[in-house]
Amino acid sequence: MTTWFICTIQYIKILENDKAKNVSEQYLVDAVSFTDAESRLYRSLSSSIKDFIISRVSKTNFVDVFNYEDCETWYKCKISYLDVDENSGKEKRISKYMLIAAPHPREAYDRLQAQLSSWIIPYDITDINISPILEVIPYVSNEEMLENSNLKPIKQIAGASEADYEKAELDDEADIEEEIIDEDIDNAIVDEETGEITA
Repeated sequence: MTTWFICTIQYIKILENDKAKNVSEQYLVDAVSFTDAESRLYRSLSSSIKDFIISRVSKTNFVDVFNYEDCETWYKCKISYLDVDENSGKEKRISKYMLIAAPHPREAYDRLQAQLSSWIIPYDITDINISPILEVIPYVSNEEMLENSNLKPIKQIAGASEADYEKAELDDEADIEEEIIDEDIDNAIVDEETGEITA
């Protein structure tokens, strides 16, 4: 299950008239813990915003976040529906919160209805409010981060020439081939009658 954290950052922004202004901004981060949310936010924003501090991190109650690439405005939507309590058998009203990107409230309503079209229980959209969230930062695995980063192998960074780097790659490939050959020999079967070796 996805866990969303609202992270508030503060920094000093230099305006066009060269005046400094204290700015506070909110970001929604998909993370596994408070610490993970902070580190993901730092990785995401450090290239565009210098010297910011994270002043607050709080867990949210969003059950779904729907992103549309055509706009940057986010709306917090509340839906409610009736559910039956298993213990008492009485009906109770359940409320859920969702975040959706849309250019205006009417479009947010229409998009949310489209997203919930597969629901079989009757529901009401009771609130749609503009959110101060500037950006949603989805979860990215460590493998994806390495693929999308500019990280290079230590052999290449430590002053080795391109020829040394290519030689190291060839050596690695040769080692892998030797391991495969050794494994094939270990698993080989000798036919007693013909003396042939089969894998």
